[in-house]
Amino acid sequence: MTRPTAMPEAEWQARCDLAALYRLIAYYRMTDLIDTHITLRVPGPEGHFLINRYGVAFEKMRASDLVRIDLNGQVVEADYNHGPVNAAGFVIHSAIHAARPDLHCIIHTHTAAGMAVAAQRDGLLPLTQHALKFYGRLAYHTYEGIALSLDERERLVSDLGRYKAMILRNHGLLAAGGSVAEAFHEIYFLERACQAQIQAMSAGVALNFPSEEVCRHTAEQFGRDGIDGIIDLAWRAALSLIEEQRMQWCS
Repeated sequence: MTRPTAMPEAEWQARCDLAALYRLIAYYRMTDLIDTHITLRVPGPEGHFLINRYGVAFEKMRASDLVRIDLNGQVVEADYNHGPVNAAGFVIHSAIHAARPDLHCIIHTHTAAGMAVAAQRDGLLPLTQHALKFYGRLAYHTYEGIALSLDERERLVSDLGRYKAMILRNHGLLAAGGSVAEAFHEIYFLERACQAQIQAMSAGVALNFPSEEVCRHTAEQFGRDGIDGIIDLAWRAALSLIEEQRMQWCS
């Protein structure tokens, strides 16, 4: 399917970018059957965002499978976007999109390593360089059950604060960014940090922790000037791994 004539080019490009991100999350084995969700703000003043049509495998996501909804969960352009959306996905993502206009793309995952760290009292430990990217920059949200209650949105936003990444305790991971590329970079590093932590702890030997000074210094290095260019290069490199699918995801 090509871009509908009535759809702005900017929205179609956003759909293609988000569909590609869904496929990359599948490529890196961060899916959970049809659950978990990724959203992207639609360019424009309306405050709408795109979310997956519930039931489509991430490996097969297309631009035309994405559903445009408003902050109240109402489907926009129902004649084009069809099918249900994940109710818990709407609750989590609508809260953040409404409160954080700087975060355009939000990713939520249920990986084994992410859930394992989310179940640990101390959360993400400063054990690796990947983990230090989030040192002093990681939020936590207490588990309240499946996120179906609109009342939880206020607490989610309050817990996230000014950060871009959060561990949903006993649940999974959440990462966001001002672009698809940045959100992917955040979830990739957070997931790898969790994987490394679980493997290091499973060895049953004493763990080595960097000093507080080194931890803070490394976190600041991840925010240095020029990092946006590196994030963009990483995104394009990741896309090259699924390049042969481009005609499929942008359809």
